[in-house]
Amino acid sequence: MHTDRHQSDRRNTILRHLRTGAVRRQSDLVGLLKQDGFDVTQSSVSRDMRDLGVLKAQGRYLPPAAEVAQAQGNFAAVDRFVREIKTAGASLTVIKTSVGAAGSVAVAIDKAEWPEVVGTISGDDTIFIATQDGEAQTRLLSHLRAVFRI
Repeated sequence: MHTDRHQSDRRNTILRHLRTGAVRRQSDLVGLLKQDGFDVTQSSVSRDMRDLGVLKAQGRYLPPAAEVAQAQGNFAAVDRFVREIKTAGASLTVIKTSVGAAGSVAVAIDKAEWPEVVGTISGDDTIFIATQDGEAQTRLLSHLRAVFRI
């Protein structure tokens, strides 16, 4: 059985590889980890990536939003993917992103844990964000416009 230390070492190695920006597929990461001496499967790597909060945008995996936020400021890993922010009624906000980036942007928004956000749903290039009411939506729009500079 692997120890917690082994898991921590493996996850730190995953993050190191993600920082290079070269990881496009989980199978690539499995190969890199095996070269580093870790006995891993794609399912264990997938689980590690999920637990770490790894993002995927424009065909490559990115370090978790929390790590990027510590290093570069909030939302630095995903802010370039947001194209448009608009409202649809008094409690629904719509964000348009680059193709394939909506999931990663939605994860970053969820991790921000803004009290105004009731929930998010993302597709390929669109995110729906529900708020309790119009006042919460106004506060959310302020957050979003500041973070994404739109």
